[in-house]
Amino acid sequence: MSLLVIKHKLINEINLIPDEKLLEVYNFIHYFRLGTQKEETKNKKDLLSYSGSWKDMNAEVFDDYMLDIEKRRRKAFSDRRNNETITD
Repeated sequence: MSLLVIKHKLINEINLIPDEKLLEVYNFIHYFRLGTQKEETKNKKDLLSYSGSWKDMNAEVFDDYMLDIEKRRRKAFSDRRNNETITD
């Protein structure tokens, strides 16, 4: 399922939630997002600690490198995803 479809489904679900419950949903999403950011930061630090050749790499260069890896992975697996069937 594409990210656009998932985001659209999330928005539709949120629109169906009663107003008095929206703060709870917001808090859940907000703290979930903060948790994933902390986890990503921890994962980067863990990764750097095991990669001697990367330990002197500055954060900006490392982030660019990781984005390049993500881009290459998306490209490598795009055919597989395009062939998957969407089911709901």
